[in-house]
Amino acid sequence: MTTVEVLAQTTASGPVRVTSPAPREVWWRLAEEDGATLVTQTPSWLDSVCATGPFEDASRLYSFGGGGCLLVPLARRRRLPGRLTTEESLPSGWGIGGPLASPGTPGEEEASVVFQDLARRPALRVGVRFGPDADPVWASAAPPDFAAETLTTHVLDLSGGFGAVWDNRFHGRARREARKAERSSVEVEVDREGRLVEEFYGLYETSMLRWARQQHEPRALARMRRSRAFPRRYLEAVADRFGTSCAVYLARVGGEPAAGVVVVSFGDRAKNWRGAMDRDLAHPVHANSLLQRLAIEDACAEGRTAYVMGDSRPGSSLAFFKEGFGAEGLPSLRYRRERLPLTEADRFMRTTAKRLLRFRDA
Repeated sequence: MTTVEVLAQTTASGPVRVTSPAPREVWWRLAEEDGATLVTQTPSWLDSVCATGPFEDASRLYSFGGGGCLLVPLARRRRLPGRLTTEESLPSGWGIGGPLASPGTPGEEEASVVFQDLARRPALRVGVRFGPDADPVWASAAPPDFAAETLTTHVLDLSGGFGAVWDNRFHGRARREARKAERSSVEVEVDREGRLVEEFYGLYETSMLRWARQQHEPRALARMRRSRAFPRRYLEAVADRFGTSCAVYLARVGGEPAAGVVVVSFGDRAKNWRGAMDRDLAHPVHANSLLQRLAIEDACAEGRTAYVMGDSRPGSSLAFFKEGFGAEGLPSLRYRRERLPLTEADRFMRTTAKRLLRFRDA
């Protein structure tokens, strides 16, 4: 059910009206107007979140007296009382959310109104994850009751086309690895119709076992934890909703699946969403480097201006891999307001469990 309310606080241009869930036609218009919009900020992405997890659409459209508007894509955990639920943009594992804005918006006054409204939500936790391209006004408008966390998101600039990216941004090792893979027995198939979803997910399950060995984690626990974080239905929902904008790249060695990546695109941005590999098959022939090279080349051919490779811990082997293609680690902020210290409690329990299991972060 759609609700419309007028907020108690006003701006210099007059009262502020909030519509929730946000009208889809306005949401799509804002997404298409802003070249920095990520696929994870679109209505179809939130539909996938809600269709495959315990969430419902709680997006909020803020309409200001001067004609400007802001939209926050929020997912609310359903079947919980208002004061026990969470409202986040976006839930853990679903990537960057953050507001979309009409041209000329936001100023600090509008950004402050949005934060104040979110702070008053009855939910136990309200969170907003901003991308690296977020307007600095959000950081200056964030109130003290929102705890800030800085993450690192790797983004590859595609300006100038693939020739410029290959010559000037790929490191020598990434070029050498991609060339070696091309000369080897690696065969690559690209699927934009959902045919390879099952095969990719089987490869992902193989990766679960490798991660478990690396991290000294019991296999049963690893399978349960990772299948809950990324069940097959997530991938099926995204592939179904995004159609040809969701590409599954699968590399085979000797006819066996060796490595795969899933790339989802919208507007100017391509998002390297998920990856998986059978290390014994993929690593000797650098299959992953070839897949990234092909996905980046396709993104350039489609006219994308950035290839978003996701979050990585600075100094990690994953960050090193991404930086080989010229991706730059950029700060992106997450803000949370919690009525109880949920995040700290979760962190404490995870740390304790890792210590008991002698868990090693990869």
